Amino acid sequence: MLSASQHGGPGEPADTGESEPSDELSVDAPTEDELFDVLSNRRRRYAVHALEATDSAAEIGDVAEQVAAWEYGVDVEQVSYEERKRVYTALQQSHLPMMDDAGVVDFDKNRGTVEPTDALDDVEVYMDVVQGNEIPWSVYYLGLSGVAAALMAAVWTGAWPFALLPDVAWGAAVTAMFSVSAVVHTYYARGRRIGETDEPPELGG
Repeated sequence: MLSASQHGGPGEPADTGESEPSDELSVDAPTEDELFDVLSNRRRRYAVHALEATDSAAEIGDVAEQVAAWEYGVDVEQVSYEERKRVYTALQQSHLPMMDDAGVVDFDKNRGTVEPTDALDDVEVYMDVVQGNEIPWSVYYLGLSGVAAALMAAVWTGAWPFALLPDVAWGAAVTAMFSVSAVVHTYYARGRRIGETDEPPELGG
C-alpha cells in the first residue's frame, strides 16, 4: 500500500521513485577511431572541408557540387550534372550517414541538409598529407632522431672530425636541428589543416 508521500498531493502525480527522462540527450564526442574512419576517405575529407566554411546547415546539393569540383579539378560552375549527381548520391546514401553516426555532422535526409556539429569545431584536424616527393613528418622526425643519435655516438667515442669541437657545441647543434624542424613543421601545418584554406590541403590550397 502506497504512503501519502508516494501518492503526492491533490492533482499531483504519484512519486514512483523513478527519475524522469531528460529532454536533452547527451551525445558523446566522436572517438579518435571514429574520426580516423571519417577522415580516411578523400570524399569525406572534402565534405568536412566544405562544411568548415559554414556555421549553419548547408544544402546537400551545394556540398556535393563543391566536392565534385575539387574531385574533378574544375570550378563549381563547370561541374556537370552527372558529376554532381554521382557525388550527391554517394554523400546521401553512404558518407553523410556515416559522418552523422560518428557525431561529426547533423544529417537530415528528409530536408536535404547537413550541418557541422560542435564536435567538428572542437577537433584540430590535421592530415599528414603526402604529395609528390614529400615524406610524412613522423618519418622525418624518426630520421632526424637517428641522425642525432649517430652524431652523439660519434662525439662520445671521439671519432674524427667530431672531436675537434667540444661536446657542448654538438649538443647545441642537435638542439638547434630539432628546434628549427619544429618551427618549420608548425608553420607548414597551419596551411595543411582541413578548413583553414580555400581548398583541401591535398590540393595544395
